[in-house]
Formats: sequence, C-alpha cells, structure tokens
Amino acid sequence: MTTTPDPLKTEIKHAIVRSLRLPIGADEIGDDTPLFGEGLGLDSIDVLELVLELERSFGVLIGDEEVGREVLRSVDTIAAFIRKHRANPSA
Repeated sequence: MTTTPDPLKTEIKHAIVRSLRLPIGADEIGDDTPLFGEGLGLDSIDVLELVLELERSFGVLIGDEEVGREVLRSVDTIAAFIRKHRANPSA
C-alpha cells in the first residue's frame, strides 16, 4: 500500500534542507526522524535557523524554548504544530 505524501510535511522537509543547507535531499528525511541527536544531528545553532525559517515560511511563532523542544522533535511534530496554529491562530 502506497500513501500519498503529505504536502505540508514535504514543504517542511524542503524548508529544513533549504534553511540549514543540509547535504541531503528533502525526501531523505523521514516524517518521524528525530531532528536532533541520533536523527539528523541538528544542534542549537540549527534551532535558531529552523525557528526563523518556520516563522517566515509558515507564519507560526515558537514562543519559548519549552515549546520549541516539543515542536522541533520531527517533521511530524512540526506539521502538527502548524496545523494546530492554522486551525486556531490565537493558540
């Protein structure tokens, strides 16, 4: 069974690769691949770049470090955050 790629998750992956100038293709990032540690191995400098890119590309605001830690775990968690924000912009 093949599943249709989620356009939002595809867009997020492209944003990650573009903003961090990663030497991999967006299609090489799994939806649930950890962005830090054993996954993509991003670091604290990457966090800042990624937060700015998400704000610029998707209009979401990651207000503090605790929220960022939850949201920036994987493409899945970023997509869920963006969808929640779009459904309820004041949240």
